[in-house]
Amino acid sequence: MTAIIEVVEFELGGERYALDIKLVREIVEMIPITPIPRAPPFISGVINLRGEITNIMNLNTLLGLPDKEIRDNQKIIVLVPEAAKGNNVGIIVDDVSSVRQVPETDIENIGAGISSEFSQFVKGIIKMSGDDAENKRKDLVIWLDVEKVLVDLAGRSKGGPANGLMHEAE
Repeated sequence: MTAIIEVVEFELGGERYALDIKLVREIVEMIPITPIPRAPPFISGVINLRGEITNIMNLNTLLGLPDKEIRDNQKIIVLVPEAAKGNNVGIIVDDVSSVRQVPETDIENIGAGISSEFSQFVKGIIKMSGDDAENKRKDLVIWLDVEKVLVDLAGRSKGGPANGLMHEAE
C-alpha cells in the first residue's frame, strides 16, 4: 500500500509549489499589512488576525524569486505556531490552488547532484496529472520544506532586527 501525503498547492511567480497540510492553520484573503520599520526584506509586516498579531513573510523574497506586483487573488497561508517555534507566522502566496492527496510514488527526490541554496529547502518534486484531457501531461510541483526555511531564517536573524520574530527557544 502506497503512503499518501497531503499538501496545499499554491502559486508563486507563475510556478506551482506545495507545502505539508499539517503546517497550515488556515488560508486567508489578503488584508492590509502594517510594515515594521527596519525589518528584514522578507518580513512584509504584521496583521491583526482575529485579535492575534501575526508576522507576515514574503515567500518570494525568502526563496530568492522575483517579486511580482500585488495581485487581486493573493492569499496568506497562516502556519501552525509549532512550525514557527511558537510564533504566529503567515506567508504571502500569489494564489492557493487546492489541497491534494499525493501518493508517495508520485514524488521524486531532487537528488544530491543538484546543489544550490534553494535545493536544501525542497522536500521533493511532485508529479501531478494535468487536468488537460487532450494532453494528459504531468505537471511538476515543487514541494517546499517550510519548516527548514523558517529554521534557517531563525539562524540567520539571531541578533538582527527580526530576532524577536523567529528566535529559537533557549
